[in-house]
Order: sequence, then structure tokens, then C-alpha cells
Amino acid sequence: MDLALLLLTFVAGLVVGLPVAVTLGVSSMVYLFFAGIPMVTIPQKMYAGMDSFVLLCIPGFILAGNLMNAGGITGRIVRLAQAMVGWMRGGLGLTNVAASMLFGGISGTAAADAASIGGMMIPGMKKAGYPVDFSAAITAASSTVGPMIPPSVPMIIVGTLSGISVGKMFLAGAVPGVMMGIAMMITAWIIARRRNFPRQPWQGWKELGRSFMGAFWAVMMTALIVGGMLSGFATPTETAIVASIYAFVVGVFVYRGLKLSDVPKVLIDSAVSASAILLLVGLANVFGWILVSERIPQMIAEAVLSITTNKFLVILLINLVLLFVGMFMETIAALIILFVPLLTLAQGVGIDPIHFATFAVLNLMIGLTTPPVGVCLFICANIGRISLVQITRAIWPFILTNIIVLLLVSYVPFFSTWLPNLLSN
Repeated sequence: MDLALLLLTFVAGLVVGLPVAVTLGVSSMVYLFFAGIPMVTIPQKMYAGMDSFVLLCIPGFILAGNLMNAGGITGRIVRLAQAMVGWMRGGLGLTNVAASMLFGGISGTAAADAASIGGMMIPGMKKAGYPVDFSAAITAASSTVGPMIPPSVPMIIVGTLSGISVGKMFLAGAVPGVMMGIAMMITAWIIARRRNFPRQPWQGWKELGRSFMGAFWAVMMTALIVGGMLSGFATPTETAIVASIYAFVVGVFVYRGLKLSDVPKVLIDSAVSASAILLLVGLANVFGWILVSERIPQMIAEAVLSITTNKFLVILLINLVLLFVGMFMETIAALIILFVPLLTLAQGVGIDPIHFATFAVLNLMIGLTTPPVGVCLFICANIGRISLVQITRAIWPFILTNIIVLLLVSYVPFFSTWLPNLLSN
């Protein structure tokens, strides 16, 4: 009865449109009240969920990304991407994807990518003669590459939940992230050819060199983050702090786009973003603790394994569950609630934890572009001033492309385990 009330309240909160964090908190309170458990359990479990040294790197990486973005990095990355691929048919669409791949190594979140790249590319593509629905759709779809390429907030959460090295999780997402980017570029090129989208003239090797040098210090931030953790000289949290200092120095003294007067606003915005994530982590931990106490993870694993122990079928079932959940739930909340139960199930049929974690995150990234609760859809539709229906119609080719990549990553462990195994030996 208590569990039924928990789930009913949770679903009702999502249906009426409450924020996921509020829904998790209210449904947990209802359960504790009717189960006769003291309400002091909520702050205790919230603190336990947030009391992790690794989670401290989330504010650091968010601050580093915001500092670089405030320092004028977005325009430099777009210029580099355009010099690289803008000369092809539908070049601005390919530029959009390439820029997201480069920007993903700085922001670590899909929403930041969609807002930053979209704010520049969607109006620019529209002015160049591209349909606005296509422009918004490719921006939303390509923004999901960001959390796959290090640094990545979802990968940090996964590492915290599973005990897997965050550095290894960063590396595990790199190859699938590149695969997503290349696949979406191919899709955009095919659509551009069929619909005769415009192409930009080749700007020459000199412009390519200039744009690379212009974006060099930004691209090097990804190398700094990954190199710092792989070398063993710094933990993820220490690396995040170093990245923030690096971003400040580059923004103020190298690019000179970041003014000292802008820093307080960047700090406040970063603190608000990080606080929202950590509040969600804390409340989701309360919800997850309730599920564990009710033995839900074991029940799910036992139920699925009673139907089949075939690894390939189990992977398919996990993918279907996560794709469905991703349509309705925010990524971090979904990970905290479902990751441990599904990891138990995956390990039960011999799936490598790093492999499972990678395709689980990729699943939920696709959910950011699917209605009715696709965050990146709403951001890009708002920038393009189009309806959710219009952007949903235009984004389906890219969603199907990403699902193909998901299946490859799910059924071929090499794509997610090769780089961590290579560089950790």
C-alpha cells in the first residue's frame, strides 16, 4: 500500500508538470508519512546522497564551462567547425553538429550546448536559407553529443553510483559520442542533398588554420581535463578546479572576452545550476533509498531473469525501458533511481559495468530530444520560435540515427570499453 502511494504520487506529479525534484520529494514524504517513518529521514538521506567528494566536481565543471562560454568561446568554436565542414552541401547543418562535438568537451551538459550553440546557429541557419524546423531539430539532436564527450555530468553521476572511475567513464563515452556526431552529420548531409540546402564556399587552409588557433585554448581544456585524471596527478574534483582557473585565465587574459565585472554573474549562474543538480541528486537518493528498502531492484532483476537470461534480450529490454523513461524523466533523476537496479540486472547476465553505464547514459541522452519532456526540444523550439509539433516532426531522422548508434554501442562492447582499457593499462 505504501509503495503504491509512492508510485501514484510520483506519476501524478509528473503528469501535472511539477519539477522532477519536487515530485521526488513530495512522493517520498507521502511514503514516509504513511509508513510511519520519521521525516528526519529525508534530510539524512539527502545529505548521504550528496556527501561524495566526486560530486564536488560538478560545480567545478559547470563553472569552467560558463567561464569559457562567457569568454567568447562559442563563436570561436562555430568558426572552427564552419571552416572544417561548412563547405559541404548543408554545411551549416554539419557545422552545427561539429560545433556541438567541440563544445561538448567544455560544457558537459546538453542543455548548455543547446542554448549556447542554438542561440548562434539557429538564427544564422535561418538567415542563410535553411528551414527553421530543420535548424532547431539538428541543434537539439546534436546537443546530446555533449554529455557523451568528456567532461560529462551524467558520467560523473554514474561513476558516483557504481564506484567506477569517473576518468574511465569519461573515456568510455568518447568513442560513442564521436559516433553520434558522425552519424548525425551523415544524416544532415543526406537531407541537405535531397532538399537542396545551400552550401558555403571553401574558405581555404589559411582560414582553417586561423580558426583552429582561435579555438586552440578552448579545445585544450578537454585535453587538460582528461589528461589530468588519466595521469593520476589529480582527482576529478581537483581537475574541475584546475579547469575553472584555466577557463578564467583564458577568458580574461587570452581571449579577453570575459570582463572581471562579468565574473560575479557567472559565479551566481553556476552556483544556481550546480545547486539544482545537487538538490535533484539528494532528493532522488531519498526516493532510491525507499525503492531499495522495498527490494525493488532485486524484484526487477528476478522478474526479468525469470523471463529470459539471454544477454541480447536483456540488453534490448533495458534499452526499451530507458528509452521510455527518458521520454518523461530528467536524466540525472532517471539515473539515480534506475541505474543501480538495472546494473544489478545487467551484471546478472554478464554485461560489463562500463559497457552498461555507457549505453544507459546514451539512452537517456536520446530522451532529451523526445516528446513530451525533451528539455533540448523545448530550448531549441523556443529559440527558433516554432511549435513543439514542428520540431518533433523534423527531429525524427536524427533520433532514428542515434538509436542505430545506441544499438551498435549496446551490442558491441568494444566501442565503450576499448579506450578505457587501452589508456588505463
